[in-house]
Amino acid sequence: MSSYDVDLFVIGAGSGGVRAGRIAATHGASVMVAEEFRIGGTCVIRGCVPKKLYAYASRFADEFEDAAGFGWTLPQKPSFDWSFLVAAKEKEITRLSGLYRANLDRNGVKMVDARATVLDPHRVKLSDGREISAKYILVATGATPAMEPAIPGIELAVTSNEVFDLPALPKRLFVIGGGYIAVEFASVFARLGTKVHQAMRADNVLRGFDGDMRNGVRDALSHAGVQFHFGTLPTKIEKSGDTLRVTLSSGETLDFDQVLVATGRIPHTRGLGLEAAGVELDQQGAVKVDAYSRTNVPSIYAVGDVTNRVNLTPVAIREGHAFADTVFGGKDITVSHEHIATAVFTTPEIGTVGLSEEDARAAYDVVDIYATSFRPMKATLSGRAEKTIMKIVVDGKTDRVLGVHVLGHDAGEMAQLLGIAVKMGATKADFDATMAVHPTAAEELVTLRSRTARYERGA
Repeated sequence: MSSYDVDLFVIGAGSGGVRAGRIAATHGASVMVAEEFRIGGTCVIRGCVPKKLYAYASRFADEFEDAAGFGWTLPQKPSFDWSFLVAAKEKEITRLSGLYRANLDRNGVKMVDARATVLDPHRVKLSDGREISAKYILVATGATPAMEPAIPGIELAVTSNEVFDLPALPKRLFVIGGGYIAVEFASVFARLGTKVHQAMRADNVLRGFDGDMRNGVRDALSHAGVQFHFGTLPTKIEKSGDTLRVTLSSGETLDFDQVLVATGRIPHTRGLGLEAAGVELDQQGAVKVDAYSRTNVPSIYAVGDVTNRVNLTPVAIREGHAFADTVFGGKDITVSHEHIATAVFTTPEIGTVGLSEEDARAAYDVVDIYATSFRPMKATLSGRAEKTIMKIVVDGKTDRVLGVHVLGHDAGEMAQLLGIAVKMGATKADFDATMAVHPTAAEELVTLRSRTARYERGA
């Protein structure tokens, strides 16, 4: 018999922790999972799922306008009910959270609704006072919004944790940050009718993404009414009645109903007791792990955003599964963090996989670019001024596709399938040999024959 209460204790019931616990249980391990908030983690409760539901909601404004170009006449001007959307979102995430709990129960995992902290390499303490011993401890606590910049009044702002449940749709919203969370919310609220201003330190949105995608999103947001303040940050936020007055580093002052801080996320390790247990953290507070998600303490592992490797839900799930298969299933599995497809759910959205043009040019001697920009078929009748942008980045020496980037309707759906091709090492010739599906936007990806640019290092 084991000398421990359980074989595995998981701290955090997000996507990575739930998957790890469930798979470990199928391998015969006794598992306990602790969660201090709600089962489902950031993605289900206050991240990707509600975010995409809100993105869908925001797009109906365009759909109502576009319908006229196809012969539809609406009997009256559409109206939007923010409180209805919030309630509908809450119902759906409650359903999903229940499914997570049911899956754990079905596999014999013991779920504990409590905060857990690490006491030593084999013991945790629950907020109800109990101490549990475990052969292995898995940290899967994710990340939390960073309240930056550290300026007077920053505590008056909301983060992505609270923005889904605002008591009313703000008429004026100030967004701090230029990353994917910031642009997604700017896009949503602008399309719901909010007057949005967005400020960031950089001179463009979405640092790290392909340049043409960044410019495309910036232009689409501007067209939707977002007013940008590039190279600018707030210096203080003051409250007067129901108004928040924001002073910018440019000296300008602006009034808003809400301020949203979206300047990034930090690993959620504070107060977990990891340092006392000897677990090494990096300067950002992320848990340092090896290829098997193992920390420097042999009995303690970590997966997902808390490790700050690639902060995406599917990555956390894959890491959690690989951990359970390796430690409890007798397998030897590591997770590759290359060629991960992802999406940014602005309107239009970005779907991307592989290297950007800029990163490819820095890493390869010869880079070929195949790019196109066109008006999507739907816009020909709706009259909407929009462009779909596509780019294929190719190794000019081997013809291997290094990256594919799409800005347009359902770009995220395209990216999932493009991820397979890029992961398998497809060449541009493989793309060219693939028959097109007509009429679709995606067919452009296999009919791009003319190279638009070639870059040779040192030339």
